[in-house]
Amino acid sequence: MLFFSFFKTLINKEIEVELKNSLTIKGTLQSIDQFMNLKLENVSVADVENYPHLLSVKSCFVRASVVRYVHLTHADVDTELLQDATRREYRELKTRSG
Repeated sequence: MLFFSFFKTLINKEIEVELKNSLTIKGTLQSIDQFMNLKLENVSVADVENYPHLLSVKSCFVRASVVRYVHLTHADVDTELLQDATRREYRELKTRSG
């Protein structure tokens, strides 16, 4: 749940998604579901020479199983929030297990 909550804070921000087939897509994150599937708007492709057919694509749905990396800017990552959430999740697991 930690990653899902983190990615929900990135909605309406620009992200870059590298797929397992080495295609890199840049766009605005519109939504994310519990399976980490992404919906992007205002999509652009980094390597237009190899993927010219994707120039006309304006929005896309990216299945989580094909994502290799999600690149974010430093300004979009709130490390304090992530650290607090990680500590909270660890405490909850610790109290459940005994």
